[in-house]
Amino acid sequence: MARWLQQCPGCGYAAPDITRAHPAAAEAVRAAPFRALLAESGTPPLARRFLAWALVLEETGALHASAEATLHAAWVADDLGRGEFARAWRLDAVALWRSGPPLDSEQTVRVIDALRRAEAWGDAGATAEALALTEPPEAVAQVVALERRLIQSQDAGRHTVASALPPPSRRPHVTHQRIEARGEGLWTRLRRWLGWG
Repeated sequence: MARWLQQCPGCGYAAPDITRAHPAAAEAVRAAPFRALLAESGTPPLARRFLAWALVLEETGALHASAEATLHAAWVADDLGRGEFARAWRLDAVALWRSGPPLDSEQTVRVIDALRRAEAWGDAGATAEALALTEPPEAVAQVVALERRLIQSQDAGRHTVASALPPPSRRPHVTHQRIEARGEGLWTRLRRWLGWG
């Protein structure tokens, strides 16, 4: 994660590539919230970099992208064992997601997961129930079912999407298909034409 963003040592601007500044970067970097964030010594430096990028994105109205950057700061806090920061930044990310354009079902799953990880059980449960009622695609429904079980047991731990999905789906993976199913190969045809087989 330390390589995901660059940060200007002078002004503190952070972005995936600081050589191509976002049009709103100068204004965002001069703003009081940005300056206050950079001065906050209690915030882990890598998390502060993600939060700086999130502020620039929020300033431009890219609220969902800002939410993602804020969630990345929460991941940093998780890795450092700073649960109080991780919870707060997850809730901030949820607020940003909800303030932006309407969320699709996959984005809503991210909101549910962030709420669950922040131990906002009531909101997480209500959001999961509402999404389940929309009859989302099967994969999303399986993840929502896992999230609902985790919420019910008040499990705020890390879980992968793969843990929600059953092992190989009903159709076998392409690597499980037999070669003969694609038709005979060049060597088989040559052998047949030459009378070797």
